[in-house]
Amino acid sequence: MMSGNDDNGAVTERILVVDDEPDIVALVAYHLARAGYGVSTASTGPEALAKARAESPALIVLDLMLPGMSGFDVIEKLRADPATANIAVLMLTARRDEPDRVRGLVLGADDYLTKPFSPQELTLRVGAILRRIRAPAAVQSDVIRVGAVRIDRAAHEVRVDGDLIDLTPTEYKLLLTLAERRGRVLARTLLLETVWEAAPDIQTRTVDMHVQRLRTKLGASGDMIETVRGFGYRINAAPPRSL
Repeated sequence: MMSGNDDNGAVTERILVVDDEPDIVALVAYHLARAGYGVSTASTGPEALAKARAESPALIVLDLMLPGMSGFDVIEKLRADPATANIAVLMLTARRDEPDRVRGLVLGADDYLTKPFSPQELTLRVGAILRRIRAPAAVQSDVIRVGAVRIDRAAHEVRVDGDLIDLTPTEYKLLLTLAERRGRVLARTLLLETVWEAAPDIQTRTVDMHVQRLRTKLGASGDMIETVRGFGYRINAAPPRSL
């Protein structure tokens, strides 16, 4: 990952800002720089992809309404290229329609912000996304830790603060799927395909019911499973506690 250095020599994370409106680019770049990030800019999709490959930024702030190549196409190409597949993406959209936001999330965006937006909120969203993707989840190959939750894939067991939690096989697979994709929003349909293997008689309501039961069994740690209204769920990858 390419980084910059601040005046004190400290390494800073690089953010790529992509928008064809110069005023928005300048505003976003100014506030991100003030927050301590190194900032690059692009005004078209092809330029954004080229800079993403060359600079490997930690995150891309991406406008969806770009000339020639849409932000949706940019996300799709980013995720298809191993060199850029893991770069986080915050979508900027002037469209308030839910299908546009859902489409971006399905393609692999990490979050979205609707124009007009507060620069302070954008900076906070960027920080939140970077904290999620920086948080170490795997302590060893067979163990995932998210907050107080410890998932042992070899033993097929889950512990919270050291206490063994009794989960059904489906609940275990649901938790594991969310934890392995920590910080990313997973659509109910994707969870159905992954956890229930898209059984034709299973409805999306089944996902909601299992999530509710899983939250209850995890106790206070169940709050880490966040509902993304109208779309699905994600697990908030808070820094792991010592177990």
